[in-house]
Amino acid sequence: MINIGIIGCGNIARSRHIPEYDSNSDCVLTGYYNPNTAKAEEMADRYGGKVYASAEALLAEPMIDAVSVCTSNDSHAALSIAAMRAGKHVLCEKPMACSLSEAEEMVRVAKETGRLLMIGLNQRFMPAHTEAKEYLERGVIGKVLSFRTTFGHGGPEMFMKVKDMNSWFFRKEKAAMGAMADLGVHKIDLIHYLLGERTVRVSARLNTLDKRSDSGELISVDDNAICLMETESGALGTVTASWTYYGRPDNSTVLFGSKGIMRLYDDPEHSLIINLADGNVITGRASPMDFRAPSGVIDSWIESIKAGRVLEADGESALDAMKTVFAAISSSETGNCIKI
Repeated sequence: MINIGIIGCGNIARSRHIPEYDSNSDCVLTGYYNPNTAKAEEMADRYGGKVYASAEALLAEPMIDAVSVCTSNDSHAALSIAAMRAGKHVLCEKPMACSLSEAEEMVRVAKETGRLLMIGLNQRFMPAHTEAKEYLERGVIGKVLSFRTTFGHGGPEMFMKVKDMNSWFFRKEKAAMGAMADLGVHKIDLIHYLLGERTVRVSARLNTLDKRSDSGELISVDDNAICLMETESGALGTVTASWTYYGRPDNSTVLFGSKGIMRLYDDPEHSLIINLADGNVITGRASPMDFRAPSGVIDSWIESIKAGRVLEADGESALDAMKTVFAAISSSETGNCIKI
């Protein structure tokens, strides 16, 4: 049985990590830490386990085998590194770090300590995306020439129990980055996963268009971002990330290949549609998107610990996505095309 510690008991831990660990028969929730102790106590009362007075105390517990780091962005790297040095395997929420050097250090420490490092990039596990990977590997739409992928919703406040526009999500000193790192990193990683190649060149624009703090000031991180990516094979595409889609969320991807077009979560009835150049149409097996369904991240993480290797979304592949995020930020700040 794998003993799990939770560092940070905010929304992502309460809605994803903790209940999905609880549903997995190969692990047990053993410990919790949260700066607001009441949140940790609530989780311990509901799911069992012990509340610790500090993250350091939780990491010093020899019984705990692995931890989920579900804190604000600014502490991801330090806590993950401390956990690995304490002998724990680490599942860290995205974005993995606030700087490229921190992200690289996380990967280095994982290698040094022999601990597993996984990042919560859940798009890889969505049923239509795993099915799409199969079609792409069989060459059904030929060579992917271009693509567009979008992740937009009404913003982090939509998922809060109490709307708080002064939340750490909107403050640069805690979040470092906004929609591009929160949502865009998912879609960058998805393109890397589907195409099996990395980004080599980026041009981007990040802006704060609408989100305001409770005092009425524009938030200090981007709420919209559009990134033009070029991959290793020369495929060109756009990644759009937005916190200002105030109607129906958009989590769609369209791949344009030499033999046809693949549409993922772009249709309300079919999660995967392939329109081939010869006129034939293929529809996928997966159901339409359901945000209430299990993410697949926790089950893959537990299987990874059992297997002794990260099966998907390991630190190194997440680092590739973060390089693209940081290149996009640099491109927006300088107005230049950035080569990775």
